[in-house]
Amino acid sequence: MIPTSRFRLAVAAALVALALTGCAAPAPAPSVRDDLQQVFARAGVTGTFVLREPDGALTLVDAARAAAQTIPSSTFKLPHTVIALETGAVTGVDEVLPYGGQDQPFDAWERDMSLREALPASNIAIYQEVARRVGAERESEWLARLGYGNQQVGDVLERFWLDGPLMISPIEQAAWVARLAARELPASRAAQDATAELARLESTPAGTLYGKTGWRFDASPGTGWWVGWVERPDGRITTFALFMDTNNSAEAAKRVPIGRELLAELDVLPAD
Repeated sequence: MIPTSRFRLAVAAALVALALTGCAAPAPAPSVRDDLQQVFARAGVTGTFVLREPDGALTLVDAARAAAQTIPSSTFKLPHTVIALETGAVTGVDEVLPYGGQDQPFDAWERDMSLREALPASNIAIYQEVARRVGAERESEWLARLGYGNQQVGDVLERFWLDGPLMISPIEQAAWVARLAARELPASRAAQDATAELARLESTPAGTLYGKTGWRFDASPGTGWWVGWVERPDGRITTFALFMDTNNSAEAAKRVPIGRELLAELDVLPAD
């Protein structure tokens, strides 16, 4: 019988291979760190985490969940910003877009704003306006061009990243974010630079942190994401994707603290 640790590693490798089908080179065998599930457990939630090193090596917390696709929620604002700029649907990140005048889940979303404000505020209404301007055909074309998730737009243009059919796994998120961070997407350097700048969170001696959260708050359990990257002072880029179940706003608020703790445990960022 195969020892448990070897078996789990073999399963994880197979899942990664399936998730990354089409990559030019095979990824190194992943490191499975299920001991780090205790970080989620201490916070009273369940989730998965992916760390992707510059050479493509992966560290996985719950490999099966890391390979499973689900809706991207507002993490899709990263590729959506690239698409908005590349198609000319938005002239630049400072163009003010209308929110539509309808009641929103959060008062802060009930005003017109630019992508510079809307991405960090995670304003769904503004990016729904982006979707209307881009249109279903160009959204589909650009999802395929960018290689994002299952590349499905479906029939409801304003909600395909919120309700599906667009889906992506944490492993795929970490790989896609790595291409954005390295400016390797098939898009202009200007669009990628602008998108990365909107995702910039902080700079420390350990590196510059970029990230985008996502949260589906109209379902139980909801989707809780935090994806991004750390650019080290020497230029090395490490990407990450956290996904967890969320049942309320209090749990959703734990996404970034849990992610930071895992980044510290894996020696990417210092502990707070």
